[in-house]
Amino acid sequence: MLSTLLIVLPIFALVLAGWLARRIGVLGPNATTELNRFVVYLALPALLFDITSHAHWSDLWQPGFIAVFGISTMLIFVVTVAVRLRGTRHLADAAIDGLNAGYANTAYMGFPITLAVLGHEALAPTTIASIITVCVIFGFAIILIEVGLQSEARTLHLIRKVGVSLACNPLLVAPALGALFPISGFDVPAPAESFLKLLGGTASPCALVALGLFLAAKPETEAKTAPAVSNSTALLVGAKLVLHPIIAWVLASTVFDLTPTLTRTAVLLAALPTGTGPFMLAEFYAREAAVTSRVILVSTIISILTVSAYLAVSA
Repeated sequence: MLSTLLIVLPIFALVLAGWLARRIGVLGPNATTELNRFVVYLALPALLFDITSHAHWSDLWQPGFIAVFGISTMLIFVVTVAVRLRGTRHLADAAIDGLNAGYANTAYMGFPITLAVLGHEALAPTTIASIITVCVIFGFAIILIEVGLQSEARTLHLIRKVGVSLACNPLLVAPALGALFPISGFDVPAPAESFLKLLGGTASPCALVALGLFLAAKPETEAKTAPAVSNSTALLVGAKLVLHPIIAWVLASTVFDLTPTLTRTAVLLAALPTGTGPFMLAEFYAREAAVTSRVILVSTIISILTVSAYLAVSA
């Protein structure tokens, strides 16, 4: 549990830094939106480009693991969206809720945890999980959000507007351009690579600081919506920390018959808490972000116990 706590501690420190900066007036009321725009338009696209441009597809071609993590993540995402749509939830908000339940923190927490517990052989599957989470599921959620936000009644106009929006979205364009490098066999020039590392490395820290800024704002309507927020948080955290790893374990052990190491890696990554991606989209598209911010914090806190328990049982 101590090793898990040491990995999670910097996350809370960054959120606390943002919270304090807003509370003592170092950063103003517009800081959350502007910092999040920096992440969405600059830092995160650089990170996504860097990930896909350095992906060695031959090493990452592990069909069984791809199927286990991809199906479990997509299943949680789709079921959550469907459940939320049965109520009065807007499609854009339901898509963000789907990310809340299925967007594991594979990049910021996954790499240090799997490296510490399973060693270097877990790096390739962790990279696969990160690409599925940060590029595939994230991209699918953006498509649903864009569809939900368009008001055109005619199908052709709707397709055109959504297509233009997606083609201009840096979170989809960046990984697509990055993937051209390994496919073509070219390498990213050294100066460009240094630029990407520097800029992309700010994505997670800035997103966490922005989360702290948001939590410090305490909107006046928060008290009125507290029960609904609490219920939604409990539902989504349960889906992320309990259902996601259970589905991954069932698929890995009974359907795709993965090796013990790959099974443990898949379940461990699925058991990770919600990352900052859903909060970035909620802020970027000006959707209600109270549920998302709570899910990230609560799932991160509880995961200290759940991840440690799984590591103890599976050892």
